[in-house]
Amino acid sequence: MSNTPGGADDESAFAQLMDRVSGPPLRTAVIHPCDPLSLGAAIEARERGLLDPVLVGPEEKIRRTGEELGASLDGFDISPAPHSHAAAELGVELVRKGAARALMKGKLHTNEVMAAAVDRRKGLRTERRMSHVFVLETPAYPKWLLVSDGAINIQPDLTCKKSIVQNAIDLARAIGTDAPAVAILSATEEVDPNIASTIDAAALCKMADREQITGGRVDGPLAFDLAVSADSVRVKGLKSDVAGHADVLIVPNLEAGNMVAKQLDYLAGASAAGIVLGARAPIILTSRADSVVERLASCALARHLVTWQEREA
Repeated sequence: MSNTPGGADDESAFAQLMDRVSGPPLRTAVIHPCDPLSLGAAIEARERGLLDPVLVGPEEKIRRTGEELGASLDGFDISPAPHSHAAAELGVELVRKGAARALMKGKLHTNEVMAAAVDRRKGLRTERRMSHVFVLETPAYPKWLLVSDGAINIQPDLTCKKSIVQNAIDLARAIGTDAPAVAILSATEEVDPNIASTIDAAALCKMADREQITGGRVDGPLAFDLAVSADSVRVKGLKSDVAGHADVLIVPNLEAGNMVAKQLDYLAGASAAGIVLGARAPIILTSRADSVVERLASCALARHLVTWQEREA
């Protein structure tokens, strides 16, 4: 699948992703949409048929924000909550009760959303670890590039990385990439006992061989250039059915993932969408710096994931 190159404010960015959405709008609890960007994105997602939003938060603030936008909230469901923390808890409760099938972050900190989602008694935990996946479109690469995990798991161990890899494979398949090529990144293509990420990479590859990880082709350790550059693969003489054309990049830790995604965003003209997987429902985790197009693309990712999960069930 090829993408349409474009920067973060380019209306063509992620057009294919949004155009290919099918089925009814996804009922989504939008948590604390009390600023023009987050409320505006929810309104536009509704207008485009991507989401059926439930606005969760202080009703007066939400309506005042709508007035700032010059937008009518007639026809929107509003579930009142006194503040952002309570809104996060109520949004999670709506998912648990089946009144919503996804969460979307509004004007609140990520840790408030995730604290409610990972609560052991009242949260959205499953047998998998939750992880975040960036989906990037960039003129520098001929197809979508998924990067994980650059937002949730700070220093993941091998068990956590297994979930990170499987979550990313599932999302790649959900957006139409069959048997995605997954590169486990490190600083070298050799297994080096002094570099822990190379040991993890080797173990993850063996897990894929033993079908403990399914649905994708996994190889690593791979340096970044070997993951994405066929020229580098040819020069170094590496034999791999992943190297040079990876669909998914699995990074060693959150710092690396955050840097890789943001460097592509700011220096390579990429557009970045993203969601959290591994919970009972997808979590649309937007950044304050995200454009409306990127926010809408993140909504489309959640739609594709839910549709794919229903088909696979």
